Amino acid sequence: MSAVSQQEYDQFRDSVRRLTVSKIAPHAAEVDRTASIPRVGYAAVQEAGLIGLVIPEDRGGQGGDLMSQVIVMEEISRGCATTALSLMSSWSHIDTLCKHGDPKHFEQVFAEIGSGKTVGAWCYTEPSGGSDLAGLKTAAQKTDDGWVLNGRKRFITNATWADWYVVLARTSKETTGVFLVNRNDPGVSFGKLESKMGFRGSPTADVIFDGVKLPRSREVGDPQKGWDIAMSSLLDSRCWVAAQALGIAQGALDAAVSYTSERQAFGQAVSKFQLVRAMVADMVLKIEASRALLYSVVGMVHSDPVKARAFTSMAKVQCTDTANAVTTDAVQLHGGYGYLQDFPVERMMRDAKITQIWEGTNQIQRMIIAKHAYGSSSRGA
Repeated sequence: MSAVSQQEYDQFRDSVRRLTVSKIAPHAAEVDRTASIPRVGYAAVQEAGLIGLVIPEDRGGQGGDLMSQVIVMEEISRGCATTALSLMSSWSHIDTLCKHGDPKHFEQVFAEIGSGKTVGAWCYTEPSGGSDLAGLKTAAQKTDDGWVLNGRKRFITNATWADWYVVLARTSKETTGVFLVNRNDPGVSFGKLESKMGFRGSPTADVIFDGVKLPRSREVGDPQKGWDIAMSSLLDSRCWVAAQALGIAQGALDAAVSYTSERQAFGQAVSKFQLVRAMVADMVLKIEASRALLYSVVGMVHSDPVKARAFTSMAKVQCTDTANAVTTDAVQLHGGYGYLQDFPVERMMRDAKITQIWEGTNQIQRMIIAKHAYGSSSRGA
């Protein structure tokens, strides 16, 4: 993809914002209230060609760069974070196949997911732990003609909706591999749907593999280098999570500014009170500082991926902590009404919390950041 000008990015952002306002955000409250899959929002995303943003142009996609992906994630999350999450899960799946899979084997997957016929899912987490990917127990046993997969993955986004899964599994005591699995493969089943605090419309469940036979063509990259494949996918996906959190924060700020401008107390708009204006100013500062960090990291991911590992962690921590702080303040600025489901800030506050947990908890991210700080210090650690 050729270099994109700032004006083109701005125009693209405006188009995604219009799409979100007109076709996605109006359904967000109902998706949350009924815990229903965001089919209308996802269809709108597909119709706009945004699913193919992570697929190179020579494979029939849009070939969008990471900045355009971050813009999409930010703007859609501003209106409906659940729709953005469904898109992000498919992106993560497709991105891994694009980078490490054999195009001859995955044309069907690209066609199905890229057209919006189905969604994809990435299976990292296990019952024994989420952030400890090195401790995974799911195993792929090599056979004469392929592999046999056994194990259980937990908290899988799009679990019961997706048709295709990318699965990290142990291939020996020392090595891991990544495999492509279809929901109709014999031996694939699901646990119960989880009842969650937020993102209620996103189906989350265990994905269970009981003697699932996979041909060699289902290998994604080198079956001895699954850890490297998983780590490479996290650079982009942590930027997406940061953008998602940033969008939630911006949506909450928008709602708080609108509400306090209209709400009257003591004969004037609530927005006239100094303490209210100070809270809003602090919300703006947190969002803009987070946005500046995230955007600077985006340019680093492909130019210096080694350095980017620590900086994507910084962006993930900063943006997700900001989302939690800003949505909490937005609820406060709504007063008692902020505690009601009639107003979007209540949903945004619940949605924001998980962003500090998935894609590696913020505690894990801080360990990565500290390791970077000590590693770049002349004193060492």
